[in-house]
Amino acid sequence: MVGKVQNKAVGIGGPPMMTPRKTVTFGQVATKSGHRIVLYGPGGIGKTTLAAHLPGPVAFFDLDESLGRLGEQIGLAGIMPVEGVGTWAGLRSALQSDGWDKVKTIVIDTGTRAEELAVAHTLGTVKKEQGATAENVESYGYGKGYVHVFDTFLPLLADLDRHCRAGRNVAIICHDCTATVPNPAGADWIRYEPRLQSPTSGKASIRLRVKEWADHVCFMGYDVAVSKDGKGQGAGTRTIYTQELPHFMAKSRTCQQSIPVGEDGKGVWSEIIK
Repeated sequence: MVGKVQNKAVGIGGPPMMTPRKTVTFGQVATKSGHRIVLYGPGGIGKTTLAAHLPGPVAFFDLDESLGRLGEQIGLAGIMPVEGVGTWAGLRSALQSDGWDKVKTIVIDTGTRAEELAVAHTLGTVKKEQGATAENVESYGYGKGYVHVFDTFLPLLADLDRHCRAGRNVAIICHDCTATVPNPAGADWIRYEPRLQSPTSGKASIRLRVKEWADHVCFMGYDVAVSKDGKGQGAGTRTIYTQELPHFMAKSRTCQQSIPVGEDGKGVWSEIIK
């Protein structure tokens, strides 16, 4: 029901003016929205192959140009490479265009390369305080360049959110890196994280913002067994981790287990996105 409220800031010298009071609106929980996935791990472990097994048709932003080498291995049926994307503006323009109706999953391969496009776009469009062109992120001044890149990158997540609301899954593949994690309770430790911008101050961290945004941050690693003499041994088997441990970043809103990855990678996503 819409009521009325006096607005004392209007109508000074005369009778108080009445403005409509807004009423909150309730809706339904969006249960059919797509999943937001970050998949990261070392190079060559099979991240692109695994992403190709997401519900299809799968549209690939092949920014690392890896599909051509993997075509025979993963099979190109149901894979739809997005053409003509080589810049940050081109990436965002494609996501905002029409023609996605038949697509079930969108993959950005890789987010690490997409960030490089965001850096190049920032350097080309954001001037230094004196109006000169910045040669690199550091030339903006202490910490300022990372803020500019963060501001450039952030709208990409909003572009992907629109596809999720339309029912499509979106996946960002990332290379990995190691980072030192501050530990207030004791000694710091080192862990694997997605290779995205993350200044030591914690401000303007694309890595942490993407982690917050994602429904699933999946770390894909090789299995290693430690012998009695302390040496690591592995047979090349792989596992997807969806719950964080001290040596890697991970999370999932639906899956609480580690998932072995077979030779073809099939069956993994049914455990994560149900």
